[in-house]
Amino acid sequence: MRVSIPTALASLAAFPCTLAWGVSGHATVATIANNYLTSQASSYVSKILGSGVTMASVASWADTYRETNAGAFSEPFHFIDAEDSPPSSCSVELSRDCSSSNCIVSAISNYTSQLLAGTESATLTKEALEFVIHFLGDITQPLHCEAYELGGNEVDVTWNGESTNLHACWDTQMVEESAGGSSVADYEAWAKTLITAINSGIYESQKASWITCMNVNTASTCATQWASDSNVINCQYVLKVSESGKELSGSYYTGAKPYIAQQIAKGGYRLANWLNAIAAAAA
Repeated sequence: MRVSIPTALASLAAFPCTLAWGVSGHATVATIANNYLTSQASSYVSKILGSGVTMASVASWADTYRETNAGAFSEPFHFIDAEDSPPSSCSVELSRDCSSSNCIVSAISNYTSQLLAGTESATLTKEALEFVIHFLGDITQPLHCEAYELGGNEVDVTWNGESTNLHACWDTQMVEESAGGSSVADYEAWAKTLITAINSGIYESQKASWITCMNVNTASTCATQWASDSNVINCQYVLKVSESGKELSGSYYTGAKPYIAQQIAKGGYRLANWLNAIAAAAA
């Protein structure tokens, strides 16, 4: 079953500690990606998802699915536990950090391969695409590429006086604050702002560096590179100073905001280019 974005916003609120970017963040990534799809990729995505189904509307399906008995197997696919030493040392090593080959890197590789092969049923192909859409968002969230304190889930903090944890703040509270709210209109407006920044603003000179690895036949190599790119932000900012027990809605959020916007923009632009490459290869 697929759910609308408003329904997903309500149902996933019960799992604030486990979601990368939350529903609004993932929808923003997908909305940005849609803007950069080639006509070939747009047709490819539409054929798989179905007429009238947007990438934004299915971008958080993987988080809903993981909470079901049928989807429990996919829980480890949403992250990679980098066993590094932030803030002094940040690194991702696939052999060290991807336990039993079950992590976001191996998942991106697996579901990309399924899409390229084109031999699965329509249902499984749709799920593979939805996983790819979701995981290319997940992998840009720094704490989804970190083992420290369960990716920050065990770092207790407050947001506007309410008890939460560091991971949840990066997933949801700070993202919604950046977007101006949690409604569809909010994330669509934020996506538009970030698209402008990619096209002619602060990210125009950076965007080429976001897609230096786009070989869909070496997806594991590319995904490892993307995870490393996110992980380093844990040393640069996320875990640079212990935030345990602190209120994050003030100066910490002010410092985090540019990183959040950059990672959301990067996720959307990269997702589009990855899907463009998949569609071209599968043609």
